[in-house]
Amino acid sequence: MIEPLRIEFDVECSPDHAFETWTRKATSWWPPEHTGSHERGARIVFEPRVRGRIFERTPDGEEIEWGEIVEWDPPRRLRYLWHIATDPQHATERPDRVPPRASRDARGDRAWRLALGDIGQAWRDANQAGWDGVLPSYAEAARTTGASASRTDPAGTSERR
Repeated sequence: MIEPLRIEFDVECSPDHAFETWTRKATSWWPPEHTGSHERGARIVFEPRVRGRIFERTPDGEEIEWGEIVEWDPPRRLRYLWHIATDPQHATERPDRVPPRASRDARGDRAWRLALGDIGQAWRDANQAGWDGVLPSYAEAARTTGASASRTDPAGTSERR
């Protein structure tokens, strides 16, 4: 049986700030080694709407698709299909609640198997390792005023300084 991937953590900030840090300032805290390109200077973009894309833009302009937003309700709820480093047909759904108690609750056994078949367990484990490498940076950025080290452009994306 494949266990569901459930991750919960506290973030020490307001829900508005947590949502903005996750969606508009991801470039400022997302570790480059957890991107598709692994390039420093890549921008992470959440298009702020239902059916908006989540993607990475490398310094040379290449766009690498990560997912698609299926629910956008700032600052309470963000839900998206996530397929970073895999084919979009293998996307997993990320229903996220916003702090003070953040939660990522990804598919359970049946969903992992239906979506991914025999590779379900390996992909679940890879997702666990990926989030373990990303979420501490997010929690720190949301907690500190250091999250203001990013510069937001008028389109609502951000750039690493």
